Order: sequence, then structure tokens, then C-alpha cells
Amino acid sequence: MKVFLMYPDRNLNPDLKMPWNENILVDDLELSRIFEKMAGGDKFLHEIVKKVILNSETDVGTLLHRQAVLKDCVRNSADVRRIYEILVRSITEEKKQYFWFSQTNPELILHESIKVMQIFINSFGELRKISDSKSTEFESEGFKSLFSLIKNELDDAYLSRIGDILKTLSFPRGVPVSVQLGRGNEGVNYTLLKLMEKRTIFSGIISQGREKRYTFTLGDRDESGAQAIVEMRNRGIINITNVLKESAENVLGFFYLLRNELAFYIGCLNLYDYITGKGEPVCFPVPVGGRENILSFNGLYDISLSLGISERVVGNGMNADGKGLVIITGTNRGGKSTFLRSIGQAMLMMQCGMFVPAASFNSDLMRGLFTHFKKEEDRGMTMGKLDEELDRMSSMVDHMRTGSLMLFNESFSATNTREGSQISSNIVDALIEKGIKIFFVSHLYEFSINYYEKRREETLFLRAERKSDGTHTYRIIEGNPLDTSHSEDLFNKIFGDAIEDAVVGGGSEKLKTA
Repeated sequence: MKVFLMYPDRNLNPDLKMPWNENILVDDLELSRIFEKMAGGDKFLHEIVKKVILNSETDVGTLLHRQAVLKDCVRNSADVRRIYEILVRSITEEKKQYFWFSQTNPELILHESIKVMQIFINSFGELRKISDSKSTEFESEGFKSLFSLIKNELDDAYLSRIGDILKTLSFPRGVPVSVQLGRGNEGVNYTLLKLMEKRTIFSGIISQGREKRYTFTLGDRDESGAQAIVEMRNRGIINITNVLKESAENVLGFFYLLRNELAFYIGCLNLYDYITGKGEPVCFPVPVGGRENILSFNGLYDISLSLGISERVVGNGMNADGKGLVIITGTNRGGKSTFLRSIGQAMLMMQCGMFVPAASFNSDLMRGLFTHFKKEEDRGMTMGKLDEELDRMSSMVDHMRTGSLMLFNESFSATNTREGSQISSNIVDALIEKGIKIFFVSHLYEFSINYYEKRREETLFLRAERKSDGTHTYRIIEGNPLDTSHSEDLFNKIFGDAIEDAVVGGGSEKLKTA
């Protein structure tokens, strides 16, 4: 069975492999906070949303399919959550009968398989009620296909018939088995017979004189005879037991498939409800096929940052259509790294079919996402800091392909300005030649001014906005590189009061004390 919620033509693979740079992406883009909010403390939801978000889709049709399903989920949140609750409850109840799956005794397997099937039949009935009453309120092809499946395959007559069969298979009046005698009077050709209709006193009177029956009663202490009867019963029901067990496994598989795919959307709803509850904007992005360097947005913000504070986050706008290289410079702590993270987060969210944290967002599809962020000193390093940066870069190049997106944040600044600028330029030129789109946050003026003076049409220059009085707006605007990062702003913020006190006090001793 296919549930069609994640793909228009196939089911989600629950064993998706993580990208090789999973941990790097999670750390650099601060994705853990996003996963945690989506999961709401549920380990299974956390696993699903992490796998789906980090495995970017590159087919526009698939992304639009998921967007349509998610829009249905947003409009019908209570019903979707109810469906998910039914699935989780059913699977949880099935797990309480866990020994049914590993048993070898046919009679026990049959007994437990009936109980498991009854759990699912009851749940199918609940799903059918939701389908009958709410299906017209869903517009996506994914939900239409799901409800059509439920309606056509699980109508009331079918569910009632299955219920009757399960009651019959409990054999309340014993197991009717025919058997032939083989060599040495050993039983062969065991066949389970169709149960006769329940007999009444009248049918017994009518049949007198026409029916000859033979019976055999075991003695109270005939253990061997009792064991022989058990073996005869087991051999008689083994085939129907296997069929019922297989049916239960198939139904269980459907419940798992539907839960797996719906889990992703439940995670999306958890994030959507929280972030819109704060008054933050979200939108469904416009994914563009082809390799045309399309990227424009308005009101884009770092959703991880928003999840960590009570205030709303400053959003940014940009039109980088036709640009393969974007260099971002400007004041310290002006929002450059936050801006860079917001782009990486939005691209991952768009390419798994989610909404993005922006007022609008249009982009072509990346074929891989790579981040190279400045790392703090680590005593456990076995090489110098620059060597570590270059080694990390080398590992990324081995996995890159045309159409990938590369995010640099203060990279190659562990050496002097000239050497760092030269290394950065060489790497950027090589990646551009390979067809890699690049965003580069840098304080290396020689590096940034070099590209600015080349006046290439495919290069865009952005700068962290700083007002004349030194105030940071945390907005990223178009602007040429400056030969200062305004470090005096940071110095004055930290030491300004102490310096003022020292000047007023007329001595250096007070400054030292401060």
C-alpha cells in the first residue's frame, strides 16, 4: 500500500541515510533547536524530522506535493493530529502483544493475531469516520489519495465482514478439521473445514435420524491423548494461522508507513504553531527548477534564534538573482553570521517541502549544502588552526557537485590578512568554476575589495548596516566593502564606561581596578 503523503508516486524510505556532514550542518546552522521544537519531546518525531530535513529533495514536483499536503495540515490541524493519535495508539497497543510475532505455537499465534487485527479494525473504523466527515475539506492530492484508499478499501461492509471472520476464527465451538489416515494410521492431509451455522434446538430436532455422529471423550488423566489433540488442532489451523499472521503484518506495515509520513507533518505543525504564535512571518517558498542562480526573499530571519528568545527577530531582504557569489562584510556583531544561518536554514526547509521563516522566498534548488564556519580554539586539535580549516575544506570538496551551495563564515582568518585573502580567493575561484554558489562572510578587506574591483555581474556585495552613531540595526544591506569592521564599537561597548571613569578620576589605577 502507498500513502502518498511525502511523494506522489512512492512511500517515504524510513531508513534514509544522513549526509556525511550531518553534524557540521547541525552545529553551524544551529538546527538542534529546530528539531527539538518540531519533536516536542518525542524521540520518534525528532528522528523523522531530522532525516527528512537533512535529505534535501531536488524535484520541484515533490516539493510542491509536500507543500500542498502541509497546507492541508495547517488548515485541518485538529483532524490531522487526531489521525496521528489513532496511528500511535494502535501501534502502541500492538506492541503490548509483542510476543505474537515471535511465537511458534500456531494456536497462540492465531489467538494473538486475532487480537492484533481487532485493534487495527477498530482503528480503521475511526479513520473511516474522519474520512467520511472531513475528506471534502482537504485539497491536496496526497490526502485525496489517502482518503480515497480508506473509502474504497475499508467500507463498512468490508470492516464488518472482517470482524465476523475474526470472531469465527476464535473457534468458540471447537476447531473443525478433517484428516485422513496414512501409513501406520498416522494422520495426513489435515484440512480446516468451514464452520457450520450455529445450531439451534430446532435444527437439532429436524436433523434427528438423518445425521450420524461419532464422538470420543478423553479420560481425565489422558495426558498423551490431550497432547495428541493439541497437535491435531495445531496442524489443522497452521495454514489459516499463517495467513492471518501475514495479514496482520501487512496491516501493521500500513500503519507504520502512514505514521512515518504523517510524523513529518506533525513536526511541521508543532513548529508552525509556535512560530506563528509569536507573530513571526512564514511563507511557502517558490522552488525553481534548473540552474539559473535564482534567490530572492523578504523578511528572512534566523528561526533558531527566534526559538531561543521571546522577541521577534529582525528580518532581511535580498535579490541575488543571477548571482553566483555573495560577499558579506561589515561591523562586528552586526548580524552577518545570523543572516548566513538563516539562508542555510531556509534552503533546507524549502527543499524538504516545509514553509520557510520569511515573508517571501524564491530560489532554485541546491544539490548539496556545505558550511565552513570559523571554529573556536580546541586543545584537542592535532594540527594548527589554519591547517584544520584547510583540511575541513578539502573534505567538503570531495563531496561537492555542480549546483551545491557553500556558506563560508569568517573562514581562513587564522593567518595574516594577505595570506588569508589569497587562500580565500583561490578557493572561491575554483568553486565558482565548478558551478558552486557561494555566500562568504569575511573581515578580510583585501579579499573582498579584490572582487569588488573586478566588477563582475555575478557578484553581489552586502554589508551589515551601521548607523552614524554606531548603532547596529542587524539588517544586511547592499554595500561595498569597507576597510574597517568598526572594532571600536565593540571596544567602547565593553570598556567605554571604565575609560570614562578613569578619565574623570584622573588616573590609571581606577581603570585597572575597573
